[in-house]
Amino acid sequence: MTTSAKLREIVPSDAFDPRRIRRDFPIFENNPGIVFLDTAASAQKPASVIDGIAEFYRRDYANVHRGVYRLSARSTELYEEAREKVRSFLNAEDSSEIVFVRGATEAINLVANTWGSAFLKAGDEVVLTELEHHSNIVPWQMLRERNGIKLVVVPIEATGGLDMVALERLIGPRTKLVAVTHLANATGALLPVEKIVKLAHEEGAKVLIDGCQAAPRMALDVRALDADFYAFSGHKTYGPSGIGVLYGKRALLDAMPPWQGGGDMILTVNFDETTYQETPHKFEAGTPDISGAIGLGMAIDYIEAIGRNRIQDHEEKLTGYGVDVISAMEGVRLIPAGQRRLGVLSFDVENVHPHDLATILDQHQVAVRAGHHCAQPLMDKLDLAATARASFGIYNDESDVDALAAAIKAAQEMFAR
Repeated sequence: MTTSAKLREIVPSDAFDPRRIRRDFPIFENNPGIVFLDTAASAQKPASVIDGIAEFYRRDYANVHRGVYRLSARSTELYEEAREKVRSFLNAEDSSEIVFVRGATEAINLVANTWGSAFLKAGDEVVLTELEHHSNIVPWQMLRERNGIKLVVVPIEATGGLDMVALERLIGPRTKLVAVTHLANATGALLPVEKIVKLAHEEGAKVLIDGCQAAPRMALDVRALDADFYAFSGHKTYGPSGIGVLYGKRALLDAMPPWQGGGDMILTVNFDETTYQETPHKFEAGTPDISGAIGLGMAIDYIEAIGRNRIQDHEEKLTGYGVDVISAMEGVRLIPAGQRRLGVLSFDVENVHPHDLATILDQHQVAVRAGHHCAQPLMDKLDLAATARASFGIYNDESDVDALAAAIKAAQEMFAR
């Protein structure tokens, strides 16, 4: 690899120190005092990723797969090296099972428009849950309009977790796909995806998992999970925006037709017919986001240097602390997330609209998200127009939760006047 951006040396035996980690992220140096609690929307980027991408453009950039000259060969090597890093990150069997896309949204749309269009027919059922992000709802609605599939929605329980009894009842002989989030972005509910995959496969259905929130927080193993498709976005995984990943089992990807047509995904073209590249290249039409893929590889390097088990342990402890603090606040309702929650606290403050709350928190340098979080069906179920959402990253610690609580109290006092 010709780029030479260096990772800070991280000793695995060191205690996890978010304040030390924070120094790797220039955003905090350039915005002194900011308490960033919106990682679920988009994570901040370490200097190794920022500098590494810049160095790639300075030293190695050229288009990939098309040139015999050295710059093109170097770019191609780095691009395909990033694919191998993603393969290892997910423990996929082969790098050909990794398709680079613009993000998880495009990944899910790709599956709906290729596998769904080719293998689903009128009356076939796609099972979703009430916890889904819009990007795992709308593509299936669009497919329903085209070919008459049926969408079956699994409800949540009063505790905010998925109703597994209902799931078992709703998966049946007509179920062809279960499309489910791994970790709900609006509430932080962590779903038992291993059991969901097993139940779906027992009925002969395939499973697509939206792993956007899980990928930066948990160790992933798609082979042990036996997922058929797994999607995540680079920008939530401490990498650049505009890049994402679709993992698919090789046999499924091979059977799927291309989605978009153009350069690089073809073998031959004439006006009578076109022949296509093999998986995964047949799904990557045109010039790809070369620097985005390479930057995602650098972000994976950074995550692996810290250790994903250490990251998950840190976020579990921080989430538990946040639950204790926010739950104890008078006039604040923590939105339930079932038995297991990770990285996300969604809450409602009595007599304060979430948008007003987020504006006041910003005045105290606390950055949270306010809105429906691209989960309007869930908000409707909860009888809420919106919530405020605090979400954690590797750079957050208990002091950030304390700052959030103090800012909420300041907002309550302001509205009590």
